[in-house]
Amino acid sequence: MSNPIQLYDTTLRDGTQRRGISLSVEDKLQITKLLDEFGFDYIEGGWPASNPKDTAFFKSAGRYVKHAKITAFGSTRRRGVFVDSDVNLRAILDAECPAATLFGKSSVFQATKILGLSLEENLAMVEESVQFLRNHGLEVIFDAEHFFDGCQEDLSYALDVLKAAENGGADWIVLCDTNGGSLPDQVREFVGQARNVVTVPLGIHAHNDGGLAVANSLAAVQAGVSMVQGTINGYGERCGNANLCTIWPNLVYKMKLSAGNEAMLRELTRLSRTVAEIANLIPDDSAPFVGDNAFTHKAGVHVGAVRKYPEAYEHIRPEQVGQTRRILVSELAGRSNLLYHFQNLDASSETVKELVQTVKRMEARGYQYEDAPSSMKLLVERSLGHVPVYFDVDRFHASVTHDQRTIAEATVRIVVGEDHFVEVGEGDGPVHALDAALRRALTQIYPVIEGLRLKDYKVRVLDGRDGTRALVRVWIRSEFRDETVQTVGVSRNILEASWLALLDSVNYVLWISHAVPAINEHQLRPSK
Repeated sequence: MSNPIQLYDTTLRDGTQRRGISLSVEDKLQITKLLDEFGFDYIEGGWPASNPKDTAFFKSAGRYVKHAKITAFGSTRRRGVFVDSDVNLRAILDAECPAATLFGKSSVFQATKILGLSLEENLAMVEESVQFLRNHGLEVIFDAEHFFDGCQEDLSYALDVLKAAENGGADWIVLCDTNGGSLPDQVREFVGQARNVVTVPLGIHAHNDGGLAVANSLAAVQAGVSMVQGTINGYGERCGNANLCTIWPNLVYKMKLSAGNEAMLRELTRLSRTVAEIANLIPDDSAPFVGDNAFTHKAGVHVGAVRKYPEAYEHIRPEQVGQTRRILVSELAGRSNLLYHFQNLDASSETVKELVQTVKRMEARGYQYEDAPSSMKLLVERSLGHVPVYFDVDRFHASVTHDQRTIAEATVRIVVGEDHFVEVGEGDGPVHALDAALRRALTQIYPVIEGLRLKDYKVRVLDGRDGTRALVRVWIRSEFRDETVQTVGVSRNILEASWLALLDSVNYVLWISHAVPAINEHQLRPSK
């Protein structure tokens, strides 16, 4: 087998150039430990001495890795400065990392117009800077910035820059699509040109401005590079960097190459979501391999096929990247969708036919069960007579008063068996007050409700043309023990929509807890 492809992660440096990302030292160390666990070969920590956070990171990072090499990033020496006097290069040495990544210009335009250098001086800066760090015992990775653009404007000079890095003793030369506008065929061509002039192993560093960072990275591997640089989830400046969560499984599962700790690919989704959580960013549902939609099926025809042969609409097994198959029940769903989730249903029964029509009617009214599986389960199980009535709502009332401060109050009157309960709740808003009043009333009979914790609440206007009387959908995510409870309610009244979603949350918890209704057995009846 050929040598493994080296995975080089720059989430902690290039990734943090994305708008909205700011990682603390503790965040960076946590991600470092995670990347090392997954077998990444190089972890680029940042610019030494550029800011206090990066300085603190380099002091501690070595204790968090067993396999990966912590890498310091910086530029070639400044114009007119000797290498041993250059502050940037000295800072890299002070970071005491086993490897350093230096970037230098490999484009005539960038060297002359942007930096104001002569072409000869630019070559000298590259060679001398690489040699300086190599003489101090560091492994040196040279990032040939703007390489592919440079090849198109002056191929000979772009290749001369690579030869200067090799003459300086570079261990790796990484070809950078810095502006992110190259096409895969161009990448293959110029990687081939580079291989003709240097013997140093090559790498690829692609940006995603043309939407081709992953494709360009894989094309470069096909053309002979053996290091791939990128970030988790493709985080990075502008349109981002090459997404290692997409590249890695393609390398292993599609191209049959060795890379990283391959056993950990089965937890790739955890890696993606943990880094997103640390970065305080919402995961991309449509991300290949790791997104919530990656193995989600909605159309009934597709589901029928997937039930028989998963490979009909799945290019790999979900478990290979830590995923699970999701089957959505929606207006597009047929019986296959329901049967996939509820094996206790008789495929030929009228109940199934009626359920499919009920779902379609509910979704026509604005309901959406794709992200509300708890409401969906209640709907199905109620139709089968499996969910009893735990309580009835006689009435509810909510009000908001503003005097010296804003006060939200709610009154709930519920019936449990032959008993009536009237409770008042106060909250930061009317929904909070309704929730408080409902809990007060129910926990007297069903104390298990105390374990239900609301975690997320979203409101979606379904048709803005109706203005403030528009139909709204309220989605609630709660946690109960080890289970996530997701419910939905729809109404032109936002409080009623919220109330319906709250009621489903409570009824679902009572049902999965096997709560016994506080009424006589002969009164037990399926809920409507």
